[in-house]
Amino acid sequence: MLGGFVILLGCQLIGELLVRSLDLPFPSPVVGMILLLIGLMIYGEVPEGLRVVAEGLLRHLSLLFVPAGVGLMVHFKLIQADWLSIALALLISSVLTIVIAALVMGRMMSKDGEGKHGSAD
Repeated sequence: MLGGFVILLGCQLIGELLVRSLDLPFPSPVVGMILLLIGLMIYGEVPEGLRVVAEGLLRHLSLLFVPAGVGLMVHFKLIQADWLSIALALLISSVLTIVIAALVMGRMMSKDGEGKHGSAD
């Protein structure tokens, strides 16, 4: 289990170092997750210690939303003043995400070929 924490924190630390030293325009946790993904792909499986740690963290994931909720309450006046802009940004980004995901899925399915899955006709 300690090894799982070391892996997670090590990827986070390396991501932080890369972002700061190379002045990358990405959040360091994202770089750390990409490094973790690459490492897992090279290793070929999830080590047992990492699996146990990840399952424990996922079980308590809802606790990570508490700071965001507090931030909403603290900045309520700012949000209240710009609620329309925020709502439009959320709506437009959600619609774009759904449309782009549908287009990608359509392209990926068309590459499989129709004969592979058969038809209901």
